[in-house]
Amino acid sequence: MGKKDPKLQDNQFDELSVEEQQAILEKYDLESNTRTLGGILKYVIYFGLMAFSLFQLYTAIFGQFPAQIQRTVHLGFGLVFIFLLFPARRKFSKTKVPFYDFILAAGAILIGSYWTINYNRLVQSLGQLEGLDFFIGLLSILLVLEASRRAVGLPITIIASLFLVYAYFGPYFPDFMAHRGQSVDNIVNLMFFTTDGILGTPLAVSSTYIFAFLLFGAFLVKTGVGEYFNDLSIAVAGKLVGGPAKVAIFSSALQGTISGSSVANVVTSGAYTIPMMKSLGYKKEFAGAVEASSSTGGQLMPPIMGAAAFLMVEFIGRGVTYWDIAKAAAIPAVLYFTGIWIMTHFEAKRLGLRGLTDEQMPDRKKIFKKLYLILPIFLIIVLMMVGVPVIHSAMYGIVACIIVGMINRDTKTGPREILDALVDGARTALGVIAATACAGIIVGVVVKTGLGLSLATSLVKLAGGSIILTLFFVMIASLILGMGAPTTANYVITSTIAAPAIIALLAPDVPQSAVPIVVLLSAHFFVFYFGIIADITPPVALAAFAASGISGGDPIKTGVEASKLAIAAFIIPYMVVFSPTLLMIDTTLWEIIWVFVTALIGMIAIGAGVIGYWYRKVNWIERIFAVVAGLLLIYPEGYSDIAGLIIFAILVTIQYMTREKTDKKKQAIVA
Repeated sequence: MGKKDPKLQDNQFDELSVEEQQAILEKYDLESNTRTLGGILKYVIYFGLMAFSLFQLYTAIFGQFPAQIQRTVHLGFGLVFIFLLFPARRKFSKTKVPFYDFILAAGAILIGSYWTINYNRLVQSLGQLEGLDFFIGLLSILLVLEASRRAVGLPITIIASLFLVYAYFGPYFPDFMAHRGQSVDNIVNLMFFTTDGILGTPLAVSSTYIFAFLLFGAFLVKTGVGEYFNDLSIAVAGKLVGGPAKVAIFSSALQGTISGSSVANVVTSGAYTIPMMKSLGYKKEFAGAVEASSSTGGQLMPPIMGAAAFLMVEFIGRGVTYWDIAKAAAIPAVLYFTGIWIMTHFEAKRLGLRGLTDEQMPDRKKIFKKLYLILPIFLIIVLMMVGVPVIHSAMYGIVACIIVGMINRDTKTGPREILDALVDGARTALGVIAATACAGIIVGVVVKTGLGLSLATSLVKLAGGSIILTLFFVMIASLILGMGAPTTANYVITSTIAAPAIIALLAPDVPQSAVPIVVLLSAHFFVFYFGIIADITPPVALAAFAASGISGGDPIKTGVEASKLAIAAFIIPYMVVFSPTLLMIDTTLWEIIWVFVTALIGMIAIGAGVIGYWYRKVNWIERIFAVVAGLLLIYPEGYSDIAGLIIFAILVTIQYMTREKTDKKKQAIVA
């Protein structure tokens, strides 16, 4: 971490220590609940993780091995270190590895090397299992389920297990879900000896794009960019009205380029911003909610989004690139963070909160002189814009990180830091590997049984063919899944089961190969958004719970406040479906500007209605009209925009004209 500005060091606002941050991470982020080992095992794991990263770098630079080898080696590395680093239960020893975990790790090595050793025979066998094949395939399923339970959580393991049960007992399910059933041999073959199960698309993306960008994020941290994001955010937003909250928003949006975990983002930036907000007058729950909603949005912010965005590229196919996804996500992400910014601004005005004083501000000149630290991020954007493959862009970004790290005097990047970054990147990937491998089980069953089409058809029937009701049902399903499954697994499930229902209604009677790209993106973005914001939606809102652990506030109240602040995230997915102009595909510049501006004005109105303050306190009648005006402006129709603008203009006029009376009343009360 870089050295803080001297002024900031004098105003620490009770910032959490590294130990306190780690304790919160371990409580709310299962991927951080790992063993701390000593002795020879410490070095075995350190150099093993380094070897894992070097393998991934080698294949990224010189080309990948055949799909089955690339993915099984990737999986094998991941499983070995999960069993060595993640205890079977939280309360078990964090300093010793029990004998059975060594046995499981040995099994993982067998899984990881089996395809490499037997590649030619397995390719030529055409699905006929021989000798040890069945045992190895069955072992791979069991190890993946156990690894996902440890590194990701029990819910996703239960979901994957239920899908396996469904694959076997297909004939006994209700008619709309029934299928002929699969034998155990067929299930094992599907899961490990084809590229439709564990070794399917999710793990393929993990072994290429996702790992490369996780490694890039690790190098950004070693370069000192994570610390710099906090300082830059304070320099830009610290003195504004309600400055500390706006610092949290700005910082969290930037931190999303480093961390794909909402909880990790909360702890990283919230350790500083939440105490700062509390010290300047924000309530505990509101301070935690600002950080939680902002940190969760980090996965939505281009150019480097959450891991599910990389999966979206493969699931949509049709020549869609990651740059297409990032470009399409730009306006929705800006609207999301603008919505939070607007509401924190109104809350600060309502409470009369100031920004930071000159004494509390860092030396801006010193901070702006170090803008070169974010050059690796801009480099990646430019490279993807000009068509450089995503994985190569990440490699160039890593090289750029090393260069700027060598220039940065506060965090000199030398050989040790480079090696540590390789280890940290591999360690960060473990949870993703478990989640994507487990998600592959689900995808394999869905594809083999035709469950996706059956459920999509049933969902449309349940909604009576109504697109609004269908979207509502899909939203509820995505939020529920998000409470127990990580974003990657959530997206895999909803994109294979729920997204087809949206596509069927938006493009009826159109073959899958002919569905317009904008329709595919709209449907996939819908489930993608709601899977992510499940992290701040009660009753299980892990990002909000982590923020409450820092703020000392009530977890549920923090979640409710975060959901209010992130109300844009509950509206934007519907906007994307009804107004795909926001995705900047097949549209004109003027259409984009009009939709964006009206949506932005709509967010101002909704923010005022939700918070209850504008130029002055907003009474209940005004609040209702403000929300109505906002929804009309957001709804993508000309007549609704005009009606919304008229109501908005009337409200602004009333608020502005009567603000002085309110101010005089306040002064009279004070006097």
